[in-house]
Amino acid sequence: MVRLIGILTGLFFTVAVLWAFATGAYTAATEGLGEKTAESEFHEHPREVAFTHDGAFGHFDRQQLQRGYQVYKEVCSACHSLRLVAFRNLSDLGYTEAEVKAEAASWQVPGIDPNTGEATTRPGTATDYFPKPFANDVAAAAANGNAIPPDLSLMAKARHDGPAYIYSLLVGYTDPATHKNEAGQTLAQTFPDSMPGAGLYFNPYFPNLNLAMAPPLTSDGQVTYADGTEASIDQMAKDVSAFLAWSAEPTLEKRKQTGWPVIGFLLFATILAFLAKKQIWAAVTPKRKD
Repeated sequence: MVRLIGILTGLFFTVAVLWAFATGAYTAATEGLGEKTAESEFHEHPREVAFTHDGAFGHFDRQQLQRGYQVYKEVCSACHSLRLVAFRNLSDLGYTEAEVKAEAASWQVPGIDPNTGEATTRPGTATDYFPKPFANDVAAAAANGNAIPPDLSLMAKARHDGPAYIYSLLVGYTDPATHKNEAGQTLAQTFPDSMPGAGLYFNPYFPNLNLAMAPPLTSDGQVTYADGTEASIDQMAKDVSAFLAWSAEPTLEKRKQTGWPVIGFLLFATILAFLAKKQIWAAVTPKRKD
């Protein structure tokens, strides 16, 4: 009975694997053979961009993270929240305790008037989290053409290609009347119904091409970096993308530093287990007769 159950279980998993393989092969073979759409013709994959935290030995550039935070504060925070990050976490960016307290105090966070009990605002403290720019989703939608700006805390992990996608989106705004696909055609020529309407902006890196967010980075020098770095649009986009990569995974460096010793231990343990197996079974392994 046990053997029969084992055989049936094995057959089940074999059929499941074959089914998955056949489905994937069919999808790969027929991909692109369906009806052409504006998205399939004009959507582009994120650009290739290098960050210091890429790779198995990657690490965050603290100066870049501080510049990215400045871009978020002066540009992005007007619409996007960072609700999962506390001001005290800014110490990971290289700020001292005094600088963290001063930075927190420069923000206004929700509070309660101790005399009246009414809702009010107060300067932030290191233990506070970044405040939302709008009181609720209704207010956010009303201020942004009925579109609710997403929270950016985990955006770099929530989107495929993470920081590269954010960077490409920020620098990818273009004119749909001049932007051409691989066939040399414009959106207006091929899919006039997909042209961005009122309050929408064309961006080939956005899944459906048109989004409600206006270009946030509009000119070089939009912010003035404290370290003197030239604040070009490209530089600001890279810096804030790196900052959002940190906000989504602040323990990335520790994870990589821990991973290598763990891999080394597992390899060593595997070798020991193999040698132990050879030693234990050596006495019962039949010798080959020549």
